Amino acid sequence: MTLVLVAALVLVGLLCALDLLLTVGVIKRLREHTELLSRKGDQPSLATGEEVGAFSATSVDGETVTDTMIDTETVVAFFSTTCGPCKEKLPKFVEYARSVPGGRGRVLATVIGEPGETDPMIEALRPVARVTTEDASGVMGEAFKVMAYPVVLKVNRTTDGRLLVMADQVDVDRPAVAPV
Repeated sequence: MTLVLVAALVLVGLLCALDLLLTVGVIKRLREHTELLSRKGDQPSLATGEEVGAFSATSVDGETVTDTMIDTETVVAFFSTTCGPCKEKLPKFVEYARSVPGGRGRVLATVIGEPGETDPMIEALRPVARVTTEDASGVMGEAFKVMAYPVVLKVNRTTDGRLLVMADQVDVDRPAVAPV
């Protein structure tokens, strides 16, 4: 009888320790999310009219992608593997990207996530966009000041050579060009 009681107490103690460990993990994660949300404000990225920072990245196909190569209207998108709305918006974005004048050369997508986890998103985006991957503090996210996901922007070079955000809320539910 005492052996059963001791085993039960040890089991309860282990469950309490596990519960404490999980609770500490959840609290830490909530603090991180609170900090991100407090920094985010109302705008998840650069707003219309703001200048894009300099960037240079390598696409998943080995192509160098820089801010200087954008010389006409280009769609830029950011998706995260840990973002539910990103997974919902991705198929709509792929369809939208198919209708962009200039095709794949005028669509740039960045997937945020751990290697291996990004593969399904990369494979969905690769036929319609130049795709880069990075972590949440990567050069692409920094250049576009991305604080939340998903983000879809239109950028273009001005006559004075600056790269500006022309639209910060792109409606991917409608084709990029009207059908003829």
